[in-house]
Amino acid sequence: MFGLNKKDASLLLVVAVLTMFAPFILNPFPTDSGLAQFNAGYPDLMQRFVIFGIFAVGFNILFGLTGYLSFGHAAFLGVGSYSAVWMFKLLSMNVIPAIILSVIVSGLFALLIGFVSLRRSGIYFSILTLAFAQMSFNLAYSVLTPITNGETGLQLTLDDPRILGESVTADGSIPVTNLFGMEMRSAFNLEIGAWDFQFSVGYYLCAVIMLLTFYLAIRIFRSPFGLMLRAVKCNQNRMRYTGLNTRPYTLAAFVISGMYAGLAGGLMASMDPLAGAERMQWTASGEVVLMTILGGAGTLIGPVLGAGFIKYFENIFSKINDNVLHQWFSFMPDGIEDFVVFIIHPFIGKGWHLTLGILFMLVVIYLPGGLVEGGQRLMSLFKKDKADDDGSHAPTKHPAE
Repeated sequence: MFGLNKKDASLLLVVAVLTMFAPFILNPFPTDSGLAQFNAGYPDLMQRFVIFGIFAVGFNILFGLTGYLSFGHAAFLGVGSYSAVWMFKLLSMNVIPAIILSVIVSGLFALLIGFVSLRRSGIYFSILTLAFAQMSFNLAYSVLTPITNGETGLQLTLDDPRILGESVTADGSIPVTNLFGMEMRSAFNLEIGAWDFQFSVGYYLCAVIMLLTFYLAIRIFRSPFGLMLRAVKCNQNRMRYTGLNTRPYTLAAFVISGMYAGLAGGLMASMDPLAGAERMQWTASGEVVLMTILGGAGTLIGPVLGAGFIKYFENIFSKINDNVLHQWFSFMPDGIEDFVVFIIHPFIGKGWHLTLGILFMLVVIYLPGGLVEGGQRLMSLFKKDKADDDGSHAPTKHPAE
C-alpha cells in the first residue's frame, strides 16, 4: 500500500486510526465523573499532540538517522511561526499559503545554519546549533522588533493590508484563519450519553498533514538516502576513507528536519495567529530532544509517542492540585489523608516536571529504546506466554513415534 511493505503500511494505518479517532480515544471518561480531568480530547490539546508530533518526527530524521544532536531546532519552529503570521497579515487568512511559506523560509534558514554547523560533529555541532538558536532568539526578542514585534510577539491587527482578503469583518473584528472558508476554530460537539466529543476543523487539518509527513518519514527511512544516513551514523570516518563525501547527505537531512520544524511552527500559527520569541528558546529545543529519546530515537512512531506523552503531562497532569488529591483520598482518615497529599504534592501541579524527569530517567535506564522498546518487550512477553500456553496443551510424542 502506497509503496510500503506490510509492516510499514500497518504502522501507517495504526497512526491513521489513532489520529482520526482521537476525539473518542482521548475521552474515555464521562464528563460528569471525577476522572474527566484526565480526558485529553479537546481540540487545543489534540492539535498540540499532532503538531509536536510533526516537530519530533522531523527532528528524528536528523538525530535518529545520522546521530547529529541539534539543540537549535526551536529556531526553525519560531521562523515558521513568524513566516505564517506575516503571510496572514499581508496576503490572506487562508492557512495554505502561510504553511507553504513557513516550510520554505525555515528550509532556507536551515540550509544556512546547517552549512556552517555541519563543518563540525559531535558536541561541537550541538553547541553550534545551540548558539545559532540563542542568537535567533535574541534577534527576535530585541533586535528585529520591526519584523518580530519583540517581546510582545507578532500578532494580527485591524490595520493589516491583507491583499486577498478582508482586514476587518462586518462586526469590526479581525478575521480568523480558515481553509477555503472553513474556520480553524470551528468545532462540532457530539453528545453520546454522558460523553461529549469535539471535532475541530483545525485539528483534522493538522492530523491529515501529520499523516502525510509521517508517510514521507517512512519513505525517507526506507530509501537509499535513509540507508546512507544510517551509514553516516554507524561510521562516518569509514565512509570518508572510501572517498564518499557525506556532507551533502547530512546537510539534506538537516534541511528536511528544519522544514518539518517550520511546518510545525506554521501550523501553530495557523491555529492561533501569534508568534513569539519564546518559541525559539533553548528549552523548546530541549523539549523535542526529550520527546524523541523518550519515545525511541531512530524509530518511526517513537517521536510521536514521546510528543504525546510530554504534552499530556504538560497540559493534563500539571492541572492536578491539592483539592483534587483531597477528593481522591477523602475516604482516608483526616491525618492519613493530609499526609498522603503532603507526600504527593511536590510531584503534581507546578511540580509535574519532577515527575516527568523521574519517568524520563527510568526510561533511559531501563528502556534505552524508549517507549517503543517497552511496547516491543510487552508484545514479546505476550507472544511468549501464548506460545507456552499452546505448547502446554500439545500432545507429547515418544521417540519411537
